[in-house]
Amino acid sequence: MSMVQSYRHHQLKKGEHQHAGEDDMLSLMCAANSGYFKRSRPKLFSLLILSLLSCCLILGSHLFCSSSALSLLYSFGGESDELAANVKAKAFLCSSISNGTICCDRRSIRSDVCVMKGDVRTSSASSSVFLYTSKSTHAVIKNVSSLADKNEVLRHEKVKPYTRKWETSVMDTIDELDLIVKTEKNPNNHHCDVTHDVPAVFFSTGGYTGNVYHEFNDGLLPLFITSQHFKKKVVFVILEYHDWWIMKYGDILSHLSDYPAIDFSGDKRTHCFPEAIVGLRIHDELTVDPSLMHGNKTIVDFRNVLDLAYLPRVKSLLEESGAQEKLNQKAHSSSSDIRGEVHDATLKRPKLVILSRNGSRAITNEDLLVKMAEEIGFQVEVLRPERTTELARIYGALNSSEVMIGVHGAAMTHFLFMRPGSVFIQVIPLGTEWAADAYYGEPARKLGLKYIGYQILPRESSLYDKYDRNDPVLRDPQSVSDKGWQYTKSIYLDNQNVRINLRRFQKRLLRAYIYTIAKKNRRSHLQSQ
Repeated sequence: MSMVQSYRHHQLKKGEHQHAGEDDMLSLMCAANSGYFKRSRPKLFSLLILSLLSCCLILGSHLFCSSSALSLLYSFGGESDELAANVKAKAFLCSSISNGTICCDRRSIRSDVCVMKGDVRTSSASSSVFLYTSKSTHAVIKNVSSLADKNEVLRHEKVKPYTRKWETSVMDTIDELDLIVKTEKNPNNHHCDVTHDVPAVFFSTGGYTGNVYHEFNDGLLPLFITSQHFKKKVVFVILEYHDWWIMKYGDILSHLSDYPAIDFSGDKRTHCFPEAIVGLRIHDELTVDPSLMHGNKTIVDFRNVLDLAYLPRVKSLLEESGAQEKLNQKAHSSSSDIRGEVHDATLKRPKLVILSRNGSRAITNEDLLVKMAEEIGFQVEVLRPERTTELARIYGALNSSEVMIGVHGAAMTHFLFMRPGSVFIQVIPLGTEWAADAYYGEPARKLGLKYIGYQILPRESSLYDKYDRNDPVLRDPQSVSDKGWQYTKSIYLDNQNVRINLRRFQKRLLRAYIYTIAKKNRRSHLQSQ
């Protein structure tokens, strides 16, 4: 399988449109031929003209009428060597463009991403980003394609910089940006209020922002994927800006950018950049594909960013907790020795965190689960994260744990806070099998976690008391889910709790305990050598 075919196969596995890839390849072939034509000797003139005409006949209106086809021609400039390098590296289509040009990659079903390079200027009042080109560039473009009109607008693209492109209902709520390429006749007619010497990345924090899964999957991970190669020398320009989002994720943003984020709509000044990426690249659910990254970065590299972001605060919280504990010991000095012995013994036990839920999909016998885990030998912490819970506190709890247990839901996104090699046990309610593995199970394995999926039986579901034993809701959840999302949501997500069969679940816990003890022993053995 060639590199190009491999890349298309990778995209198709995610549900990409195959015809888009075929058009891209035809466009690339024509661009390559035209580049060769520029360097060929006269005796090959006729042959190459025929080759170029053949490409044009194949592409027809795509090449001369479609803005996406024109994006390819202008972006790659007909340099076949550059095209071959991009294809060979499975690189982002617009990874290398000439100054004064714009390139849009719309192949993905998940997001559109455009790159503008040169004199880039914002206009929040018109929801636009302008790219001004020199007169010489304008002359070349005009001679090649006669695109320039009397208003001097050479290109006009529209982008909604959010990573759920296929989901029309949510994309209808996302602000759209006009990306306009214009000639610069009189530089005095436009100015810069703020001049930046680093690129900008434009994205939206609208849509499903407010749900922790979407905040990481649709926002933070794509932001890392798109911007990490700038090594923090990049400015984030945010549409549908929220102060609470900046406050919540400021620690992460500060390790992706050295500059304060810009509120695109709220900041009316004209910001000027040498380059802009509009939209975010996304690979898959809660993961990073190293084959598509600069320097082969992985999901572990993203987790390292989380370490840098949260460990200083975690250390501070531990120091505060330790200081408080010392005060308590002084107040009750008569029993301090006993407490110290208990504390030391507790530290030697592997730590297990239960992410507790309120309302739907709660574990109704959670207290018995805690007791059983403690009897097996775990130090148990029950964590009940709220919307306002400081992320550093959640990170501290999970980063220091060997095992996490939780019922399928958005909070399972916090598996990203666990160290590779830890154990993640996901309790899977009826009707959520596919989503549980696709959204959390497989990404957890890619992070290097020991993943255990605990699929409950009908008797462990609260639905068992509501439906007849032969009802498809219990007997064949897939057939119910096939009726549509609303059925899944109303029955399995919003109205189902779990009462774990402790004897059955104990087997998973014992496996996790034996695994963590063996891992600790190996670590101790290596340290003693």
